[in-house]
Amino acid sequence: QVQLVESGGGLVQAGGSLRLSCAASGRTFSIYAMGWFRQALGKEREFLAAAAITWNDGSTYYADSVKGRFTISRDNAKKTVYLQMNNLKPEDTAVYYCAATRESSSRLQGGADYWGQGTQVTVSS
Repeated sequence: QVQLVESGGGLVQAGGSLRLSCAASGRTFSIYAMGWFRQALGKEREFLAAAAITWNDGSTYYADSVKGRFTISRDNAKKTVYLQMNNLKPEDTAVYYCAATRESSSRLQGGADYWGQGTQVTVSS
C-alpha cells in the first residue's frame, strides 16, 4: 500500500501564497506520478496539477484554471511533491488532496490509485 500525507494548508488572505507538500510512503516503487486535486464545498473534485516522479520523466501537467498561478515541483528521492500557490483568491478555498498513480502523469487527471486525507486551504477576502 501507499500512504500520502499532505501538509501546508491554512488560512491566507487574498493575494497571498501557500506551499503544500505531499510525502508518499509505503510501496512507493509502484508510483509513477503524483499530483493535486481540490474540492470546494458543494462542488466536484477538480484536477490541478501532476508531475512524474521518475528519474527519466520530468513531465508536468496543469489544469487551465491554475496555469500561471500554481506550480508543481517534486523531489524524486523523497517521493514528495509540492504545490506552490500564488496570488490566491477566495475561490481557491477548498480541501486540497494529494494523489498518486501507477500510470503516467497525463493519466492522473482521469483518476488516481491513491489519495491523501486532504488539507484545508481557506482564502479570505
